[in-house]
Amino acid sequence: MSTFVDAFRFIGDNAALLLSKTGEHLELSFAALGIALFLALPLGLWLGHRHRGLFLALSVSSVGRALPSLVLIAFGLTILGIGFWNNTAALTVLAIPSILTNTYFGISGVDRDVVEAARGMGLSESQILFNVELPLGLPLVIAGIRIAAIFVIATATIAAIAGGGGLGEIIVNQASYRIEGVVAGAMCVAALALLAEVTFAALQRAVTPRGLRNTPPLGPGAAVLPPGELSATQGAHLP
Repeated sequence: MSTFVDAFRFIGDNAALLLSKTGEHLELSFAALGIALFLALPLGLWLGHRHRGLFLALSVSSVGRALPSLVLIAFGLTILGIGFWNNTAALTVLAIPSILTNTYFGISGVDRDVVEAARGMGLSESQILFNVELPLGLPLVIAGIRIAAIFVIATATIAAIAGGGGLGEIIVNQASYRIEGVVAGAMCVAALALLAEVTFAALQRAVTPRGLRNTPPLGPGAAVLPPGELSATQGAHLP
């Protein structure tokens, strides 16, 4: 218990340091998440609309879950060296799977009768995607971004070992900041992850049709179920 008391005291005594490291942590996390969204979201929308690439989506999801973060950072060192962009690249690779798979299944899981009705009304393929499929699949898309954001924020702590900065520099440097500093840094990371969880959960609920908000959430494997077993308006659950 005294360790936690000392950790809170450390936060009060070193607020400027923690704010600076939190800014670095968020900068790294947002950069990785932004790049992952830029790469994975359009691909997931296109594949889901075309009902192609199921094997690709499942493969990316499986590989992304299996790759250790440290291995990605170590591999990046040989190409990008030590620093911000090496860690950003590694975190981007870790963020892509949940965004890609959730987007794919969110779009491809929309009721085909609804899509065919829209097509029969003369809507173009782009209009069907953005005016019909995306609004219906958006809760699951947001769920994928939510999982990716929490994963990136939590994993960014190990960026300190490759010069990435952030709160991880405090957590891995017990010799300088002592155990209370390590605990304080970990508490800050947990607070950031919790804030991301609450924010995206509220956003996911806001875009979910009112009549489906009480539908039980899908389990952690929601993003890798076949389209026929997946409701596009159900959210993913992060344990």
